[in-house]
Amino acid sequence: MTRLSVNIDHIATIREARKGNEPDPVTAASLAELAGCDGIIVHLREDRRHIQDRDVEILRRTIKTKLNLEMAATAEMGKIAVKIKPDMCTLVPEKRQELTTEGGLDLLGNFTHLKAAVSKLQKVKILVSLFIDPDPEQINAAKEMKADYVEIHTGIYSNAKTTKEIERELKKIVESVSLASQLGLGINAGHGLNYRNIQPLLNLSAIDEFSIGHSIIARAVLVGFERAVKDMIDLIKTP
Repeated sequence: MTRLSVNIDHIATIREARKGNEPDPVTAASLAELAGCDGIIVHLREDRRHIQDRDVEILRRTIKTKLNLEMAATAEMGKIAVKIKPDMCTLVPEKRQELTTEGGLDLLGNFTHLKAAVSKLQKVKILVSLFIDPDPEQINAAKEMKADYVEIHTGIYSNAKTTKEIERELKKIVESVSLASQLGLGINAGHGLNYRNIQPLLNLSAIDEFSIGHSIIARAVLVGFERAVKDMIDLIKTP
């Protein structure tokens, strides 16, 4: 059955707006687990705009499911990952000025560097996922790098406005999921997914896990965190 991992970055975004102590991402992670999620995701950015090093350290000690650390493939982040040893690292592109991750990694243009980063993490028994656009060349490159997983970037699909655009982007995702599955890669999917646009993706049984954060936290502001997580789990796991 397809799983749900909850990204709690924006709990930290609210906290950092006033540089205080609340809301606490660690508490949010516990509530998400109590609601039934299968994992917790945090993105430790180079500029530390939301999640902080201390958050990751405490989460590693306290969560009961699994910890997926999103990170840029830099020497600094590599050292942190080797020290913390999350269950999975998802390598993502990162720009200082972006509001949120704008697209997938360019595996072809950064093959040697990224392959080395994958190998370094795998040597200490960390599963590695590569955040990529739904593109066959990128998926083939991920396989060549010996990544454990790919995470299919669903942001362009999620932001599509017209029926034609939605259908075009959905087709790319469907074909990419099929190829990744044929190659034996684990498959996650995420970015921009919400309680509505996730529906067509629920038919893709090869997707192992959805990674969702912003829409859950936005809903939680109105209905509470546990209910927001449970509502998404109900969508994903109801036969």
